[in-house]
Amino acid sequence: MRAVREDLSTDAAAGDPVDPAASSGTGIPDLLGGTPSETRARLAEFIAGEGQPSFRVDQILEWAFEHRARSFADMTSLPAGLRGALGRSFSLTALDPAYVARSSDGTIKHLWALDDGEQVESVLIPTRERLTLCLSSQVGCALACRFCATGYFGFRRHLRAAEIVAQYRESALVAEAELGRPISNVVYMGMGEPLANLEPLLDSLSTLHDGFGLGARRITVSTVGLIPGILELARRPESFELAVSLHAPTHELRRELMPIERRYPINELFAALREYQAGKNRRISLEYTLIDGINDDPSLAERLADLVYGLTCFVNLIPFNPIPARPDWHASSRGRTDRFSEVLTRREVPNAVRVPRGRDIAAACGQLRLAVGTA
Repeated sequence: MRAVREDLSTDAAAGDPVDPAASSGTGIPDLLGGTPSETRARLAEFIAGEGQPSFRVDQILEWAFEHRARSFADMTSLPAGLRGALGRSFSLTALDPAYVARSSDGTIKHLWALDDGEQVESVLIPTRERLTLCLSSQVGCALACRFCATGYFGFRRHLRAAEIVAQYRESALVAEAELGRPISNVVYMGMGEPLANLEPLLDSLSTLHDGFGLGARRITVSTVGLIPGILELARRPESFELAVSLHAPTHELRRELMPIERRYPINELFAALREYQAGKNRRISLEYTLIDGINDDPSLAERLADLVYGLTCFVNLIPFNPIPARPDWHASSRGRTDRFSEVLTRREVPNAVRVPRGRDIAAACGQLRLAVGTA
């Protein structure tokens, strides 16, 4: 295999936090930008300074979270003067779609316009049992995984917490208007590495959980294996779900596919996962993209079973989704996929083959790259 890009020196790769004060594009606090408790405290101070009754705080938060207001003008039960004062002291991030794509399988992909001209994607994935939102945490990604279109796009910037949460709010409005059902699950599996944008990620988790009332076990954070972020999640009181993009069971092969392996090698990663599980007692999902002739040999399934021994986990086997940067790579055949799965099953490793969704609109796993056409 060819050598892959090795530059992991950026903040985006290292997981250094961004300035938490940058909660909106204007620099003033955003109602979706901090934790709900922080937002409540700021609003209480503001309401007192305006000489308004304290119940206005609850009214504002109800508009933001229960009614999913997109602007202060939407908060019609508030006096007009107070709405104007709110608009001068706070922001409320709203995202407008630059492009919407609808798949034949019901998947809906949004390309959201940000206030600085950047754009980011999120995907609504309906099934009979659930409606999942896949949202993004960065514009692009610095980690350069070879099977992922976002990695080839490169890193542009971190998303603010309000921009992450606004993807949920806007998508929830779409889901109810067009699909007639609420979002049941959220996965941080869109553009970017969530744990490289740690403080905005943690604030957005608090807002989805404590503000919008989404259960922690209905929220999954996916990571390529940034160990400090995994351990930080382990210290959280909530039991958010954790998914790890693995894609190879050996240091050598994973290093070829995922440059982050140079910084956080697989043995250290699994030590952190065992520490995480000891504290959380939750099953960990492992994502494994099957690429024909690259990482799908049955002997690698044996190595994977050895690697996860004693860990409560579930392996999602993901057929490689085509991306423009890798026209020479293909999804493993059904026969090779079945053999890989059979080895894991024989070794008592729970697993399933994921059915690709949204391939025809470049919305499937690994395809997000601000595309406005098909893959």
